[in-house]
Amino acid sequence: MEKLKIAIQKSGRLNEDSLRILKDCGISIDNGRDQLKAAARDFPLEVLYLRNGDIPQYLRDGVVDVAIIGENVLFEKGEDITVCERLGFSKCRVSLAMPKAQSYTNIKDLEGKRIATSYPNTVAHFLKKNGVNADLHIINGSVEIAPNIGLSDAICDIVSSGSTLFKNNLKEVEILLKSEAVLAVSPKITASLTAILEQLRFRVQSVLKARQNRYVLMNVPNDRLTEVIDLLPGMRSPTVLPLAEEGWSSVHSVIARDSFWEVIDKVKAAGAEGILVCPIEKMVL
Repeated sequence: MEKLKIAIQKSGRLNEDSLRILKDCGISIDNGRDQLKAAARDFPLEVLYLRNGDIPQYLRDGVVDVAIIGENVLFEKGEDITVCERLGFSKCRVSLAMPKAQSYTNIKDLEGKRIATSYPNTVAHFLKKNGVNADLHIINGSVEIAPNIGLSDAICDIVSSGSTLFKNNLKEVEILLKSEAVLAVSPKITASLTAILEQLRFRVQSVLKARQNRYVLMNVPNDRLTEVIDLLPGMRSPTVLPLAEEGWSSVHSVIARDSFWEVIDKVKAAGAEGILVCPIEKMVL
């Protein structure tokens, strides 16, 4: 049977999250230590572990059919590559930073400055859009040290927590773009492999939807049912079941993770008791 070839980062922050979402999709990968290619046992999928910066070209050439990759890499090296699904993990931003001691008012302060980066296309695009001329020094690796050794006046790199900037006495001054992991597709993917991709997307969407919601059970006095139900969003409407104790019902619903505590505070104030919260493994809509 034909297999969908998917590229994931060989090592680094994206690798673990990529394997986790495949596992949550029910796809088991038979990969040994330092293996560069591995097959799935229970889905027509083959995983290739590649250098992050090489993945856009492999997609372009059709060497792989799809890839889990950061938007920042696509913006830098693969703007022509189509994204079919945003995955919501490995979030970061591509930012300009400079020594804390240097004053900074706006982007015009970078006129004529030296900027060290491993994202030259991204920086050049940003500077051009803002009408700023600067000298770019391309560095592969840790760019944070560049200002400290006199190589540059500023840097541009990916930022997650900002702790690396802090340790190197740098401050973030401009955000060029925000990034997360995405599922990108080769322009050369065949119709038969596109069908397999749609199966994979269906599983991914079910997992992502589940991660964004919580299943909640609560006991509610019957004379407060209407008030509590009105506060619950739910997928369609809450499930209400009678309890053994007369005058009470068990109410089951799904609450979005982002609004969870706000809703819980309201239903508790409305009379709900014995509230249980459960993670959702999959949500098939």
